[in-house]
Amino acid sequence: MIEKFAKLIDVKSIVTLILTVVFAVLSVTGRLSAEQLQTAFTTVLAFYFGTQSRKKEDENHD
Repeated sequence: MIEKFAKLIDVKSIVTLILTVVFAVLSVTGRLSAEQLQTAFTTVLAFYFGTQSRKKEDENHD
């Protein structure tokens, strides 16, 4: 359990969470359109989960 929590708190995760909060605040305050939010959020999530998936594949092949 502690290992999973430690993996959650890596740089990519922190950056993803910060970006999510920033984009949410910008969207709520009206400084960001829904389309801009969707594009940015989708890109960040795709990158994050893509790298996580690739990392797991690499670990399984070792």
